[in-house]
Amino acid sequence: MENGSVVTSFILKPYTELEDHRYLYFPGFLLLFILMLMTNIILLTVIYIEKSLHEPMYFLMCNLSVNGIYGTISLLPSVLGNLMSRTYEISLAACFLQVICIHTYGSVEFNTLAVMGYDRYVAICHPLHYHQLMSHRKVCTLIALSWIYPFIIFGLYFILTLLYTFCGRIIEKVYCVNFELVKLSCFEISFHSKVGFVVSVFLIVPQLLMILYSYAQILRICLSASKESQAKAIQTCTPHLLAVINYAVGAFFDIIQSRFNMSHVPYKARIFLALYFLIFPPLLNPVIYGISIQAIRIQIFKLFITCKNYTCLSQ
Repeated sequence: MENGSVVTSFILKPYTELEDHRYLYFPGFLLLFILMLMTNIILLTVIYIEKSLHEPMYFLMCNLSVNGIYGTISLLPSVLGNLMSRTYEISLAACFLQVICIHTYGSVEFNTLAVMGYDRYVAICHPLHYHQLMSHRKVCTLIALSWIYPFIIFGLYFILTLLYTFCGRIIEKVYCVNFELVKLSCFEISFHSKVGFVVSVFLIVPQLLMILYSYAQILRICLSASKESQAKAIQTCTPHLLAVINYAVGAFFDIIQSRFNMSHVPYKARIFLALYFLIFPPLLNPVIYGISIQAIRIQIFKLFITCKNYTCLSQ
């Protein structure tokens, strides 16, 4: 116990596997970081500038982009710093902060996708009452709750982790997560695991049920609708479904990485599985919505044409 109390930093072991080619990985991750920031900022800028896009669906897209930037900043600066380091060390305080940021990022993402699923359900199943059911005030409340809820639920659970002292220093991931941190505790963690399961239920099940219910109702309406209405519904739902699938793939990779023995899987493949959840949703979501939704696509083209013309005139 005495030894555990002096553990004030941890070693992120997977970086040792990237050491030989760090100068190749660094520009790659830097490019991903820049692309993630650029794509999300462009989407936010277009929706902010264009008044016709000030609708519930686009506000929810903005929330998804803001959360993507939050998740990106929580991870990639740390990855870039560790790639240039030879110690691969993270302080206890920085590790705690990263745990909070990464877990809340994942939960806010899922909450937002659930609300977006409900938005699509209202738009397709109750089009005449859409602006009443999805008023600006209600959307702002749902966006606020998508952030407040995970911070309260996970924050209360994370207090248990803060009470621990740690006897181990080696973390088998490229970033800190609560489960890996708790495994290094000097204490018995069965109670912590049970509480963690309950917290996971609160952070996953309601949102999953909302998405399933929304699409069950959409499917029910579409089966009795005309082919033209079915095509319109598919076009309306496709970007959201792609975003949900992208998130689900990342969550699946993270679960199997954390909960199962992956020693037979090559180390670099394990690093990819661990990073997918935090890299590809923030990178691909604005691309999915920017390409799939014509109103956004047109405004992005206008933005770039305006910027190009302004550059030409200034020259």
